[in-house]
Amino acid sequence: MKILLTGKHGQVGWELQRTLATLGEVVALDRQTLDLGNPDSIRAAIREVKPGLIVNPAAYTAVDKAESEPELAMAVNGTAPGIMAEEAKKLGAALIHYSTDYVFDGCKTSPYTEDDIPNPINVYGKSKLAGEQAIQAVGVPHLILRTSWVYGMRGKNFLLTVLRLAKERDALKIVDDQIGAPTWSRMIAEASAQIIAQAYAPVSHRPLPIADVSGIYNLTAAGRTSWCGFTRAILENAREGTRVSPIPTTDYPLPAPRPLFSLLASDKLTETFGVKLPSWDDALALCMDREIRAHD
Repeated sequence: MKILLTGKHGQVGWELQRTLATLGEVVALDRQTLDLGNPDSIRAAIREVKPGLIVNPAAYTAVDKAESEPELAMAVNGTAPGIMAEEAKKLGAALIHYSTDYVFDGCKTSPYTEDDIPNPINVYGKSKLAGEQAIQAVGVPHLILRTSWVYGMRGKNFLLTVLRLAKERDALKIVDDQIGAPTWSRMIAEASAQIIAQAYAPVSHRPLPIADVSGIYNLTAAGRTSWCGFTRAILENAREGTRVSPIPTTDYPLPAPRPLFSLLASDKLTETFGVKLPSWDDALALCMDREIRAHD
């Protein structure tokens, strides 16, 4: 099987390039070879590669900057996935796409399921929801995997920001009233590979063709915390003594509003594919133990 992977230098894309390598021939592209803001570039790349599966972790992820660049965010997150779906359908291929907890407004007090009605409150969330809807409208075999609070040891993310600030400051003030589940990019990639392996396994392994299980699936770590709790766990694992003080969202205004509660229930994923991610704190400890202390 030939797999077209977008965003190979991104947090999830970099990990996927490695986990997908055992499943087929991976053609991994970056923004220089695939401009997601340019429909012609998307079509040309897909038609040249002729993949059997497109895996699209690439996205416009600058949540605050999206408020001032709504057209670009919508082009990359909203329009591009629809074009990928159209091209995949022409090839008889399938599409795996990654979305976000930010498609919800955060007004619930229990984890969101795939059946809950989205109501994004920022441009980024609206653009990601548009991408989901564009894929669904095409009718191509697809999996839309919603994840949350993604971090890793590459790129720009909360974990790396906290580690940098801990070297620069004696104390940090971190928002404590936004609740979610930090999810390690490597876990997302490993879970994705498990899902794809089931879909393309030999017949004797009773595969689940993507066409038969198409839809939205939540894919996040188990458990819950706040950004403040996440920060404290990061510093504890890094053995940093930086003081952390909790503050409300109102004390840290940003251009893009955030949902106060964005936990996602992953029961559907487990029931369909038998895949369940570990708790966020266990995954964080593993990430930092493997990645940071290896360089000590």
